[in-house]
Amino acid sequence: MDGQARQAHRLLQLGILLFLLGLLVGLAASSLTNPRMGLASHLEGVMNGLFLVALGLVWPRLSLSSTVQQVTFWLAVYGTFANLAATFLAALTGAGAMMPMAGGRAGATFEEAAISALLVSLALADIAVCLLVLAGLRQPPPAR
Repeated sequence: MDGQARQAHRLLQLGILLFLLGLLVGLAASSLTNPRMGLASHLEGVMNGLFLVALGLVWPRLSLSSTVQQVTFWLAVYGTFANLAATFLAALTGAGAMMPMAGGRAGATFEEAAISALLVSLALADIAVCLLVLAGLRQPPPAR
């Protein structure tokens, strides 16, 4: 199995794991400090898990250098898992001023800094992944 096929398989595995984590968060959502954010976290885990599964299925069709593909892989893994972590941390602590629609309120400075850093960095990572995958899909994959 070549590197690209290994990465595709790993994306499928990580996607199912993230989907499972999202389901487990859903079971606990009502008992968290901010249940509405718990629901948001559940949805983030499920949707990001499905995103990784879809990415794993598309992965063999990408025409990217091995270095760019490696960077894209790790950005995708980071962005999707950080999304679950940020929203779960907000649900657990009740903090999350950056997410007022989900009932986030200003928390302790450390909580807010951690959540904000995760949210900003995961957004940048996810945007980069989408742009890199789009670039990789511009041409058919090289013949093997």
